Amino acid sequence: MLHLAGIALVMGLSPSTYHRANRNTTYRYIYTSTWQILPWFTLLSTLLSLVLIRIVLVTALSYGLSRYALEMMVRVLVLELIPLSAALFVALRAGAAFNSPQLLASQSTAAPDISRLQQDLVPRTIACAFSVLSLATVSGVIVLLLAYINVYGISPWGLPDYTRTVGRVFDPAVTLGFALKTLLFGLAVAVVPTAAVIDAARRNITLSSTLQPGATRLLFVLVLIEVGGLAVKYI
Repeated sequence: MLHLAGIALVMGLSPSTYHRANRNTTYRYIYTSTWQILPWFTLLSTLLSLVLIRIVLVTALSYGLSRYALEMMVRVLVLELIPLSAALFVALRAGAAFNSPQLLASQSTAAPDISRLQQDLVPRTIACAFSVLSLATVSGVIVLLLAYINVYGISPWGLPDYTRTVGRVFDPAVTLGFALKTLLFGLAVAVVPTAAVIDAARRNITLSSTLQPGATRLLFVLVLIEVGGLAVKYI
């Protein structure tokens, strides 16, 4: 898994990777992993976020902690829950569409087929990273808008306090960490299932049709990235 991730990163930084065929493949993967699922994920995340915002706001008001409610909503929803849910949504929706029989057949030997990885793995990795970042960004903007409406209503007089609170949360270090975490989520979504399928093909292991290959490993990696980000941020 780590070896495949290293190959994907090195080839992703190589200018020779981005010829016409690879660009077309990347566009197709981006359409599959982002555009097709963006409306449904946005709608679902909006509904769930609205419920969580109301719960946090009512709970904070009942304990006299209303001044901390907005910052808590931004930290919990925008920084933590939305990127993780976007990565899981991309993994569930786009994982099956990304399974390439040609890629898997070419990797059944000990030496990896670099040309096939360059044609399939790099576009897949770029598409997954773009998808997770796009879904998290769009949903995060909607959640910030919902948080403002629930706390201040439709009045513009809360903008100074709101922008000050959000700006205090999104300092440069936190913003950089947010972008890095979402990119790592996208890399994991692309690489971990592919590595699991290639490993199974080399070892002649029959995969279950009811569970996406590497699902348990992918969940572990996503949780590990999330816990690592929390440790760096708060410890």
